Amino acid sequence: MLGILTLIFVDALQLVIPKILGNLTDSLSEGTLLPDGLRRYVLIILGISCGIAAGRFLWRIFIMGTARLLDFELRNNLFAHLQKLPARYYTEHKTGELMAHATNDIPSVRQAFGQGFILITDSIFMTAATLIILFRTVPLQLAVFALLPFPLLAVATAVFSKIINPRHRAVHEAFGELTDRAQENIAGIRVVKSFVQEEAEIGRFMDVAEKNVKANMDLVRMWGLMGPLSGLATALAYAVVLRYGSSMIMYHQISLGDFVAFTSYLSMLVWPMIALGWVVNVMERGFAALDRLNAILNEVPEVADSPGAIQLEDVDGTLEFKDVTFSYRDGVPPALSNVSFKIDAGKTLAIVGRTGSGKTTIVNLLTRLYNPPEGSVFIDGHDILNVSLSSLRNQLGCVPQDTFLFSSTIGENIAFADRDFPQEEISHYATVAHVYDDIAGFPQGFDTTVGERGVTLSGGQKQRVSIARALITEPKILVLDDSLSAVDTQTEESILRGLGEFMHDRTCIIISHRISTVKDADEIIVLDDGEVIERGTHESLLDQAGVYSEMYEKQLLEEELAARG
Repeated sequence: MLGILTLIFVDALQLVIPKILGNLTDSLSEGTLLPDGLRRYVLIILGISCGIAAGRFLWRIFIMGTARLLDFELRNNLFAHLQKLPARYYTEHKTGELMAHATNDIPSVRQAFGQGFILITDSIFMTAATLIILFRTVPLQLAVFALLPFPLLAVATAVFSKIINPRHRAVHEAFGELTDRAQENIAGIRVVKSFVQEEAEIGRFMDVAEKNVKANMDLVRMWGLMGPLSGLATALAYAVVLRYGSSMIMYHQISLGDFVAFTSYLSMLVWPMIALGWVVNVMERGFAALDRLNAILNEVPEVADSPGAIQLEDVDGTLEFKDVTFSYRDGVPPALSNVSFKIDAGKTLAIVGRTGSGKTTIVNLLTRLYNPPEGSVFIDGHDILNVSLSSLRNQLGCVPQDTFLFSSTIGENIAFADRDFPQEEISHYATVAHVYDDIAGFPQGFDTTVGERGVTLSGGQKQRVSIARALITEPKILVLDDSLSAVDTQTEESILRGLGEFMHDRTCIIISHRISTVKDADEIIVLDDGEVIERGTHESLLDQAGVYSEMYEKQLLEEELAARG
């Protein structure tokens, strides 16, 4: 509101100057202007100019500054809300699509609430005030003839804005495709080189780059017409004024001062006419973008704290699944069917099975990345749906199957849960995870930057850093979801020995394809097609001569063949 009031004040001051120049011209032509009067006119114009300069600074601070604060608020709200949305939402929406809301929609809203309000104010106030003054300054006939090109300018601007809008979108899309191509290629540079596809990838990038240039040139051509169009409208208006205005001066129908003032007001009318053409488009784009943002912000997270959710300060670590049947979407076969098991505090449960048997789904439900059915998953006898998300997850140390490291240092990745962990603890848990020696071999040690998604580390190193990240929080329940698949068997044995000491009084769930990883667990369950088909200890499962025994014999054979090779 302060910005709009200041803008109106500045516009009003601008409307005074042509009138002063008109009076000054009349005084000069009549020979009545004295030196003191000239100084007074100069001082008044200087004072008004200073007021305009100060006012322009203030309305930019108030209006554009408020728009920037709105941008800041929207980005924070959007990011915070994205943090709350469940995993299901991200499987149904592309990352690029969500990023576009931050890179395209939020700037459109900012522009509507910044430039949009400026355009509205200028187009309404300046147009109305200037027209009133024009009709009071010169005869009606001259004013009407001079103003004829301006409505055409407003209409043409509105039409051009409609044409330019999709071209703006095309530029954004082309640039997004260009950056996506570059990012994907750089991230997959090892694959590109291994298949000797450098030249082919350069060609594919050139195709996208040419598309980007074409989209920008299409936009530039339309913008190129806008400037000449406004200049043509102004030139036509001046031609009319010179033709009829000069005759009126000679016949004393208007004074020379009125003519000077009239031409000044006429030039001031160009911008409001252009603003009038742009304002609808700018506001339309802004509110359309706001609708898209609200569609995300109004998305209710299905995974959230229930009313009266309890806080788990400390747990023994007893876990139980009771007849859990779960499907990721309606209409698709269940990922789990009537799965039941119980892990007493301090015990280790191992889960094995073929790919797609439902092993990771158990982790997803336990950590409440997805909500399990009510009354089916319990921690220390509490239904996890009645436990607050933060306190539940604080009790769990989870190493997911898909190892993810942030683009920071190794030490910061290990201490992700709390940046205040001392270096001694970081080093200790790196040792437990059997990754300390690898880190110590890097020139910068724990300060080594791992790159995007940990690209500078091997698969085994990333897994071990992830294990250290989970261990440093000292959880009561540790979940390892196939998190040793990228290490050799010797390293695996060393890690498991270290974990055996760490997990002495903690509950552990180990998911793995390797029998060597799970054979020492207190209980092993075998999943197949979402159902528990076998359960028992390593020895008892071998005696059953079922799927587990078959997997064990197959892996023994693979190890023998590898040893011979």
